[in-house]
Amino acid sequence: MLLALAAGYAWGVAGVLHWRLGWLAYPALLFPTACILSKRLHDRGRAGWWAFAIVWALVEAWPSPHTPMGYVAAAILALGFIELGLRPGEAGANRFGPSPAARA
Repeated sequence: MLLALAAGYAWGVAGVLHWRLGWLAYPALLFPTACILSKRLHDRGRAGWWAFAIVWALVEAWPSPHTPMGYVAAAILALGFIELGLRPGEAGANRFGPSPAARA
């Protein structure tokens, strides 16, 4: 949902207005992204600080990688997608608290 909002902003707002409003729009989208990633990382038993690497990779590779670091960022995003999007959370409680699936 947040990526769709960012893509809609990038597509719908052009020119100088895009860069001036971008200083407000992109942080407003990246903060909840970092929060959601942190919760999912905790569900997987990982420290929430790893969300910084994923958010950095998102910023570096957006909208498409053009530099060697952009391709490294795209690889980090792919690994993050596999780790956080495809793998289930830990079955029981971990150091971050009880499993959200156990409460359901």
